[in-house]
Amino acid sequence: MLRRLLLACSILLSVGVNPGLALEGHRYASQPPVAPPGSDFDAMMARSMERMHADMAIAASGDPDRDFAAMMIPHHQGAIDMAKAELLYGRDPTLRRLAQGIIVEQMQEIDVMRRALAGMGVPELPQPGAESVRSGHDHSRKGSRP
Repeated sequence: MLRRLLLACSILLSVGVNPGLALEGHRYASQPPVAPPGSDFDAMMARSMERMHADMAIAASGDPDRDFAAMMIPHHQGAIDMAKAELLYGRDPTLRRLAQGIIVEQMQEIDVMRRALAGMGVPELPQPGAESVRSGHDHSRKGSRP
């Protein structure tokens, strides 16, 4: 449990959020301004969705449990990536707290699904966040997941 809390705090810090201050729900001068249309926020969200949809496109294995977990991991990672965009660019304290919760909860659920896949003998998938949303996505892997 402590390991997960430390991981969540390190993620929040990596996107420029002080977890202690962010949880108070106050707006601080260091928070970014509202992102205009066509901004870095829009680009980050678009890349998150592109990556998520590409990574969810797996070849069916015939095992519903395996396919469910293999598709839901990138779906959850997409939610994490979008929540990070909210933390970088959003100002609403309620939505920022929601984004923090999404990051923590989705990471925990990814861990559960990875352990379930490992128990099925499925080779380990790349760790969430191993490829930064900012670095793009290698579409050549499409359909190569178990």
